Amino acid sequence: MKLLNSLLCCGMLLLAASCGNAGEAEKVSSPCDNCEKAAAGTCDGNGECKVVATNPVIENIMSRRSIRKYKDMTVDRKTMSKILECGINAPNGQNKQSWEVRVVDSPAIMDEIKAAMAATGVSMAADCFRGAPVMVFIARDNSYDFSTIDCGLLAENMVLAANSLGVGSICLGSPVRFINDSPMRDEVLTKLAFSPGYELCLCVGFGYADEAPAAKPRNFDKVKFVD
Repeated sequence: MKLLNSLLCCGMLLLAASCGNAGEAEKVSSPCDNCEKAAAGTCDGNGECKVVATNPVIENIMSRRSIRKYKDMTVDRKTMSKILECGINAPNGQNKQSWEVRVVDSPAIMDEIKAAMAATGVSMAADCFRGAPVMVFIARDNSYDFSTIDCGLLAENMVLAANSLGVGSICLGSPVRFINDSPMRDEVLTKLAFSPGYELCLCVGFGYADEAPAAKPRNFDKVKFVD
């Protein structure tokens, strides 16, 4: 009888302990929906808030700047190929990949295009590449009405990839205008050799930064949650 009573007491104690631990586990595993740190990435989702490593993707986005002064050194083609690979992996409508990309890293060809832009008579035209040693020319597929957006996403992927590799960049629209307005327009477009139905819409310069510009302020008031 004493042995039976002892076993019963032990069983009750184990049951009580088990119930207590289950209650505690349920509390710990509850998601912290109202935790202010959840949005900042410093919450583990189990009720425990802690300091975690900085998100490298967000760091890369927030540190990227437009560079308008470059060192006198080019970006090798292996590095550029990785940047371009990231570019063509951008999201795009219906996977149409409605872009074509041409890369100019030859100083001679770059000078030809600069001369064509200077022929417009606009004083800043010849220097609108901002000294970037590599220029990427992006054309959109005119048959797809969202191709301009696809080209923008392509460019964004490239400049972010470049920043992560220590390469500076700048997105430019003025070269498109100067090339199209140039009396040498056909010569430049023939050199770039885009397929029929594609139209030059954006240029992106790449190189190693010779400046460290500060971030310009952004107006978050333009962002609204719709309730």
